[in-house]
Amino acid sequence: MPLTFRKSFRILPGVRLNINKRSWSITTGGGKNGPRYTRSSTGRRTTSMDLPGPFGWRRTTKARRH
Repeated sequence: MPLTFRKSFRILPGVRLNINKRSWSITTGGGKNGPRYTRSSTGRRTTSMDLPGPFGWRRTTKARRH
């Protein structure tokens, strides 16, 4: 089983800095029943939301390289 590194810091209410082995990201939102927006240093943008019950919704887009 490979070892992984992931750490999350709360820097402000509703704002988290997430660090892993290859990149970092900033997550905002995610309060009571609200959406979360994440932007990664690799260009990935994710919008996610918890739905009632065992459901969740996620949309991820990758930045285009020119």
